[in-house]
Amino acid sequence: MNTVPVHLFDAARLGDRVAIVKLLDIAQPDIRRYARSSCRTSADAEDAAQEALWLLSRRVGTIRSLAAFSGWLFTVVRRECMRLARTMRLQPPQSLAEIDLERSFGVRPHAELKLDIAAAIEALPPHYREVMLLRDLREMTIDELAESLGETRQSIKAKLHRARLLMREYLSR
Repeated sequence: MNTVPVHLFDAARLGDRVAIVKLLDIAQPDIRRYARSSCRTSADAEDAAQEALWLLSRRVGTIRSLAAFSGWLFTVVRRECMRLARTMRLQPPQSLAEIDLERSFGVRPHAELKLDIAAAIEALPPHYREVMLLRDLREMTIDELAESLGETRQSIKAKLHRARLLMREYLSR
């Protein structure tokens, strides 16, 4: 974990909003890295990282010491990854069309796949394209996207979901 100054941690524990934001900024890269190594899918890793950051912002005052901080945070991420993995097991299996689509991408030459993805992104309506590029290429969080685009978290998540559906539909043709 990146080193967190004691005074910053103490100020965040006491509810200083600026300190909490700085603490989140410091912790975010490590949380994301740990989530990517702990979760099964990149979507789960992102969800786990977001949940950990949200919990940190809400419960930083309950963490007793700076020494316990990273252990607490990584435990939150690990538990969230396990929870997401359990919910995946409860979901119905993929359709045969989705399995065939995944197989077809696995055997395509890398350069051809890159061109197809670029064409699919270009075919997206501008408002979906913007959200998708900011999220997946610039790795902005949902909250960062909502703030920069002046929209709610829910609308950003809906646009991102719709953009990914449109990408899948375009690529399956």
